[in-house]
Amino acid sequence: MIYLITGSSGFIGHKVALNLLEAGHTVVGVDNMNSYYDVKLKEHRLGELKKHSDFIFYKTDIDNIDALKEIFEKYSFDGVINLAARAGVVQSMKDPHAYLRTNTQGTLNLLDLAVKHKIKKFVLASTSSLYAGQSMPFCETLSVNEPLAPYPASKKSAEAFAYCYHYLYDLDISVLRYFTVFGPAGRPDLCIFRFIKWIDEGHPIELFGDGSQTRDFTYLDDVASATVAALKPVGYEVINVGGGRQPISLNTVISFMESKLGKKAIIDQKPFFKADMKETWADISKAERLLGWRPKTDVMEGLGRTIDWYLEHRSWLSKVQLPFG
Repeated sequence: MIYLITGSSGFIGHKVALNLLEAGHTVVGVDNMNSYYDVKLKEHRLGELKKHSDFIFYKTDIDNIDALKEIFEKYSFDGVINLAARAGVVQSMKDPHAYLRTNTQGTLNLLDLAVKHKIKKFVLASTSSLYAGQSMPFCETLSVNEPLAPYPASKKSAEAFAYCYHYLYDLDISVLRYFTVFGPAGRPDLCIFRFIKWIDEGHPIELFGDGSQTRDFTYLDDVASATVAALKPVGYEVINVGGGRQPISLNTVISFMESKLGKKAIIDQKPFFKADMKETWADISKAERLLGWRPKTDVMEGLGRTIDWYLEHRSWLSKVQLPFG
């Protein structure tokens, strides 16, 4: 099989691409390698992918329809996995137009080309941020019509376009709502990477709120396996991809990091963001039923692996600049 993966140098995208390559498939990767966060991490991930002879890379943006047309004309894809995105609730408030261009217009470009080239399978990455204000555990049938920031609003719009293209053109689409993904080579704008680096280097942790907020942390390997499983025919389905366990507080995460690193965190407490979520928890029964998928990695086991990876690569990670902090 040959698959197009957008955001292939991203945190989730590179792991999904590796899984498919190791299974013997060909992967065409697209990534604009933007500087939203330090490009050293993207270059590291891309380097891992380029070790595989069946990986083909294009540096371009999914909102560049002309560049995408050339790629779709060159290859006959068995499926498209759209993991390219502008992410981050807080940053989306500062530049909402960029989120609209990538998350909504970019998705529409891919959907349109998939139909024109008679590609039957499309996987779209979405977000648990859509569930803000709903009752937990979050189930896919809940109403998600009140996004609290441009990021979830742009993802909600992408989901709506995806359903429209399924209905009009019979495109088979799996929409995956990811819950707080973490793991090795993670995004430095997210708390896990930042907290590890700050504690290790003796810098104050920027903690928004009192740390009691909880998350349904989901390990990268489990997210990647769910994404590959979502390539099966489903019609049109929205599917939660989360840890599915009792959520864990940021204070618990910080305490574990302190113990693992043997260093005490310095806390710089800041006001809680109005648009952020205080708790998340996924109902993953649909993923179990439709995809035969369950997460295998306990949060603390995953945190341990992530810290071990950081320590192994500390020499170059020390030069990684953290965004917004």
